[in-house]
Amino acid sequence: MDQQIEKNKVLNLNEVIDYAHGGIVSKEFIHNEAGSSTFFAFDKGQRLSEHMAPFDATLMIIDGEAEIMIDGELFHPKAGEMIIIPAIHRHAVNAIQPFKMILTMIRG
Repeated sequence: MDQQIEKNKVLNLNEVIDYAHGGIVSKEFIHNEAGSSTFFAFDKGQRLSEHMAPFDATLMIIDGEAEIMIDGELFHPKAGEMIIIPAIHRHAVNAIQPFKMILTMIRG
């Protein structure tokens, strides 16, 4: 992952990271024993394969539209929308178009 994002600074979320042709870019906002918050930019066609996480996670879409699969059900959150992925549920992320999201996971 890239270096953490600077604290004590107002940020324009669409300017925090850029898309990378054919890739996924990520930057952590914060990461500690309580959890993490990470910004991602997915280029069209990129994906995170199906997996599970031990804690609930929120995905907040900042730009574009994502395809999120949770337990076999597809969701299409758009910019300004979010979805909560429950702990220990199979899920995957697919970029049917370029999109940016913030992933927040709180342990506990």
